[in-house]
Amino acid sequence: MDKKYSNSIGVLVPEVMLPPKGTDMMKWAVVACDQFTSQKEYLKKGILQKQPQGFVLVERTANGNTRHGLVMALDLEEYDYSKGSGTLIRATEGTIVSRIPPRLKIREGAAVELPHILVLIDDPDCSMDQLMENIKGPDFPTGGEGDVENVLAALTKLADKDAFEKKYGDHPVLLFAMGDGNHSLATAKANWEKIKAALPEDERADHPARYALIELNNVHDEGIIFEPIHRVVFGVNGKILIDALEKKLAEQNESVQVLPVASEAVGGEKHIIPFFYEGVEGTFVVNGPAVQLAVGTLQNAIDAVLKDLGGEVDYIHGDDVVKDLSKKPNTVGFLLPTMQKGELFSTVVYDGALPRKTFSMGEAAEKRYYLEARLLEK
Repeated sequence: MDKKYSNSIGVLVPEVMLPPKGTDMMKWAVVACDQFTSQKEYLKKGILQKQPQGFVLVERTANGNTRHGLVMALDLEEYDYSKGSGTLIRATEGTIVSRIPPRLKIREGAAVELPHILVLIDDPDCSMDQLMENIKGPDFPTGGEGDVENVLAALTKLADKDAFEKKYGDHPVLLFAMGDGNHSLATAKANWEKIKAALPEDERADHPARYALIELNNVHDEGIIFEPIHRVVFGVNGKILIDALEKKLAEQNESVQVLPVASEAVGGEKHIIPFFYEGVEGTFVVNGPAVQLAVGTLQNAIDAVLKDLGGEVDYIHGDDVVKDLSKKPNTVGFLLPTMQKGELFSTVVYDGALPRKTFSMGEAAEKRYYLEARLLEK
């Protein structure tokens, strides 16, 4: 850990590498790109230039939304994606371990990282907003030493154990929750564990591979938009599936009602899940749900019944698309409500990682662009 900015929250203040001043960023930054691990000559040509230690302010506008973030590095020793993890940095959705090896082949031996990882903090008072504005001063884009210290102090306050327990009860503090790019962070973790195993103890604390560059966002930022991801089941008779789900939902929760007309209303301690198949509309009203979110209630039941009935589930954006698909034979569509921003942290704290495909943080063009880099070699 860097002694100058030592802290207890797993944050490394990086020396970010950026294209030189005068570069046309509209031509440089891209949503996706290849990574080269063998042709390292470009590092000697000044294509990327190391900046002073600091955070980089990101102000990204796409589709009418402006997102604010800070690029920093996080300690992979504070991250564990496994179910039931109590680390400061956690996955919000289940990690598919089989996706890591092909990504690891790319990261192994790479000289630099250009991440697309978005990490969220729960800052409902938006205490970080003014701190981000300050970075727009004379030291832009990396901020001055005082700005860095203020950001670290604000994040440390968000991680205060007493304040966290007042809000969530006796649970380990969750400071950083994955927003996008969890498998990339999991790959960085796997890479670090492999490197760490071959390192002497005294070289582990400050090895570059111990940390991963990320963009930090406040989940309450107006530019962060959560969109629901609906479910469509193919290959099962509609009535048979609905009857089986009604029975399974009753087993897994307090009780369930099936109403004849689709309704998107949300009320109290209930989960409202409209469904459609071949011109039929209905709604599951699940009372006393066993988990925090309607998507978890539905996914748990679907996973259970499809083991016996067969069929396949797909994950769909857009209400109209779901309704159109459900008109086909042996196809059933389910609409899910938008997860509220305030539900993300509480659900991860109480239930662990969310069901797969719970939410999307906007469209592809609103995700993180490759631009800022960091050396992975000493």
